[in-house]
Amino acid sequence: MYLTIKETAEYLSYPESYVESLIQQKKIRAIYDGKQYLIYKEQFNAHIKQMEKYKELVEEILNEPIPEDRDIKDED
Repeated sequence: MYLTIKETAEYLSYPESYVESLIQQKKIRAIYDGKQYLIYKEQFNAHIKQMEKYKELVEEILNEPIPEDRDIKDED
């Protein structure tokens, strides 16, 4: 499925100008049909999946309890 720049910006939650600059920098693959750029939506799936895995990993690390230090002596 192909998206326009406007649709891609909405899909990625970025401004249209940023999506246009990514196309100009060739960081996003796009096809120009003579009127507008068309962007293949599926090229973002791998990135989105990686970001979800990264968020899960960070969440897991942040929720892990801090182990007690065996060298700390209780003075009470």
